[in-house]
Amino acid sequence: MTTHASETPSLFTPLFRTQLDQLFTWRRDVRHFRTDPVPDAVLDHLLHTACLSPSVGLSEPWRFVRVEHADRRAAIRANFARCNTQALSGHGGEDAQRYATLKLAGLDDAPHQIAVFCDTAPEQGRGLGRGTMPETTVWSAVMAIHTFWLAATAQGIGVGWVSILNPQQAASTLCVNPNWQFLAYLCVGYPQEQADTPELERKGWEQRNPARRQWIMR
Repeated sequence: MTTHASETPSLFTPLFRTQLDQLFTWRRDVRHFRTDPVPDAVLDHLLHTACLSPSVGLSEPWRFVRVEHADRRAAIRANFARCNTQALSGHGGEDAQRYATLKLAGLDDAPHQIAVFCDTAPEQGRGLGRGTMPETTVWSAVMAIHTFWLAATAQGIGVGWVSILNPQQAASTLCVNPNWQFLAYLCVGYPQEQADTPELERKGWEQRNPARRQWIMR
């Protein structure tokens, strides 16, 4: 007897699939944090979950760095301030006014700050799958960031990706392996509030485009 794909039993219940859809909906880029810390055991669990992410050739190129030193945090904050001022100057008129009202980082309140790097030429994996597309190591590390983000959301923990930074200066501040590529600076902590829509949408900066939910057929 032939088993059709629609008849293949699932490991997951309809309730789980509904809750998973809710997880995707409620995952937000958080910028408003409570200051109370997340327990170390919970942070360790999030890291272990992130490391379940797929990676090209099983290379596991992600490198998660907890930034605890006050001087390093201050340097990252100054880096953000310089880049944010420059970004503001690139907008004019009404856009500049709107930009100035946006809160674009949780650096002052988030109890945890985590930098994520990619080892772009890891020995692990022995080069499998990246001979023609070496950038797949970076993509693998970004998938680990997303997995970390979803796992955090499931625990009621917020994550905010600070992208308004000079990556070379950030890497220098954190004194990591020079072969690692800086990818992300994450603010992590319990959110002051939760929302099922992006803050930029709520603030009127941009709206989701329904056309992006349609297949492009070729």
